[in-house]
Amino acid sequence: MQLDTLKDLYIHELKDLYSVERQLIAALPKMAKTAHNEKLQASFREHLEQTKEHASRLEKILKQQGASTRGKKCKGMEGIVMEGAELIEEEADPEVKDAALIGAAQRAEHYEIAGYGTAKAYAEILRDDDGLKLLSATLEEEEQTDAKLTNLAKSSINVTAAR
Repeated sequence: MQLDTLKDLYIHELKDLYSVERQLIAALPKMAKTAHNEKLQASFREHLEQTKEHASRLEKILKQQGASTRGKKCKGMEGIVMEGAELIEEEADPEVKDAALIGAAQRAEHYEIAGYGTAKAYAEILRDDDGLKLLSATLEEEEQTDAKLTNLAKSSINVTAAR
């Protein structure tokens, strides 16, 4: 894809985020299945449903921009997901593995937060009000998920893993 304009870059970013969400849709069920803590399992399942909605929002924005969802696989998220998959295979105490899963999930969340912040800035400059609204909603949900994971880690999982 030739990147000659900010709109080209915006569409490129949206397609990259779509790849991110599709990869997470595949990874989150494995993380939920691996998690020992019931609250962590529920958090992963809840975020899977949100992630499906995030992908749907991106489809809508791309369609409004006259673009398809087809693009290159996001290599950054591919690496984060691969590291998470390797972690799942590690032999570990269940509580320690849960702490590690939160760390892996938060790496993914932070990557998404950066991407959605960038796309939101482009949407604002390009006056894509509908896209801006959808991207803002997703960014807020990603930030909330990150905060929930932090709270879960600090309030119980990391404490239990330290024993």
